[in-house]
Amino acid sequence: MAFSFPAFSYIVALIIDAFLIFFSIFHVIAFDELKTDYKNPIDQCNSLNPLVLPEYGLHILFNLLFLFSGEWLSLALNIPLIAYHIWRYANRPVMSQPGLYDPTSIMNTDVLRACLREGWIKLAVYLLSFFYYLYGMIMALIAS
Repeated sequence: MAFSFPAFSYIVALIIDAFLIFFSIFHVIAFDELKTDYKNPIDQCNSLNPLVLPEYGLHILFNLLFLFSGEWLSLALNIPLIAYHIWRYANRPVMSQPGLYDPTSIMNTDVLRACLREGWIKLAVYLLSFFYYLYGMIMALIAS
């Protein structure tokens, strides 16, 4: 059985997407803990902010593989989320370190609700993507 570059791209995307699902679950749990006052905002932001750039980097990494392997539909399905990530990071609060979450404003009800909604939507997108990548990997392996 031949092993093609598109199949490799889908395998890498599956593995990375599993990590992104974990990141999304962690974000949802963290914001729920903030909502119920289980943790303080400074500790929570210090644990969430270091995960933002790795999440974006991993997402862009497997989309570059899709670009190089010519998987245009898979790339097109991810472009809106990449554009949102770029917009979100460009419009982040002024902070001295990388990340999106500011401890002084995260407890605002509207900000907390928006971050929680963002986490749930990302979780849904990554879960749907996972099954699409699984389908794409099987089709790429069968075709080669």
